[in-house]
Formats: sequence, structure tokens, C-alpha cells
Amino acid sequence: MDKRVANADLAIARIQDGATILMGGFGLCGIPEKLIAALCRKGTKDLTVASNNAGSEDFGIGLLLQAKQVKKMIASFVGDNRVLEQLALRREIDLELNPQGTLAERIRAGGAGIPAFFTPTGYGTMAAEGKEVREFNGRPHILVSALRGHFAFIKAWKGDRWGNLIYRKTARNYNSVMATAADYVIAEVEEIVELGQLGPDNVHTPGIFVDAIFEGTNYLKPIERRTVRKR
Repeated sequence: MDKRVANADLAIARIQDGATILMGGFGLCGIPEKLIAALCRKGTKDLTVASNNAGSEDFGIGLLLQAKQVKKMIASFVGDNRVLEQLALRREIDLELNPQGTLAERIRAGGAGIPAFFTPTGYGTMAAEGKEVREFNGRPHILVSALRGHFAFIKAWKGDRWGNLIYRKTARNYNSVMATAADYVIAEVEEIVELGQLGPDNVHTPGIFVDAIFEGTNYLKPIERRTVRKR
């Protein structure tokens, strides 16, 4: 069993217009930058993209937004992307904001086969509009649906040809849970190692969740907001 593909362009060949894609990472940390760049080159459009952040204006998901390939953006934090801001204000994109914990749990539930769950977060706000409300232990909760994707773009540190993955530190955020919640999961890694080199107890995402894997090169890993102490 060998799930390796040569590069990002071959990995995304089956993605068609209108697809829903989960994209891992937190800010610019652990984002699938090679897969996003390949999607830009392919020109796939009318996409629904779910990610904690919307990237920066000129990197990551921001590149897809600039090219107007995204029809709907599902995210938690979008404050640093003026491209998305202008698209939303001009109503050129459908923007769905989720509390961060709610977004993570929607994806986890999607991967676990749970169709919906109740949460107190968002009750009494716009997030509760049109949603069922029930009281648990004297506290109102709103019903929130699970979230799955047709595809998931995952960025890991190391992987093997079976698709077993290890993430590095903060880059694990969202990647591991998104790998469980899509019909077809593509992983890009910094290094593909031989079978047996990843200790079974150290594997974060078992290969059973991964459909395709490739090794990327020349990762940029930009810092989203650089802050230094005055000398």
C-alpha cells in the first residue's frame, strides 16, 4: 500500500469546482501552503473553505481569496485579511464566522459521525439566530450542526508511504481533527520516512484517515505578526 503522489498538482487533480475543503493550521502555522498554491494554479472556483484563519493577504488562503476562487469562507478569526474584508463588505463572498471552540467541535463531530451538538457558546448573539435552543442544567444551549468536507488539506512534519503522520508543535492545531472529517484527505509533509521510522505511540494521525501524501520542499513558513523588544 503506497499512498505517495509526486507533487501537489497531482494530489489535487480530482478536485472540481464547488468543492468543500477543510484546511488545517493555525494562523500561518502548519498550513498546507503547497496544496493551496496548486489549487491557485489549477483555478478551481466556487469553493467553500473551512479554516480557523483566512490566511494573510498574500499567503495561504489569501491567495485563493485574491483570485476570487472562494465562494464561501467558514472561519473563526479573519481580522488580519483586508482582502476578505473587502470581499465580504461588497458581498462578493459568503462569510460564516464561528466561535473558535465551536468550529473545532463541529469538525470533531463531523469526524466522529455526530450530526449535531448543543453548546452554550453564542446563545443570545447573532450566532444563535434560527437555531434550536434547549436548556441543560439551567443554562440555555444552541444546536449546532457538524461540519465535514469533500476534501481536507493537511500539513504535517513527517509521514510515511502508508499515510501515518506526525505534526510539529503548534502545527498540529486543526490538522489532526480535520484529517478525520473529509471524504478525501491529502497530506503534505516536510519529510517522508521509511516504514517503521515513526514510532506507533508517536503517530498523531493514523494512515487509515489519509488518502494521498507527498513531500513538499522549500517551505516559506512566514511569521504572521513579528513583534520584537526594543533594544
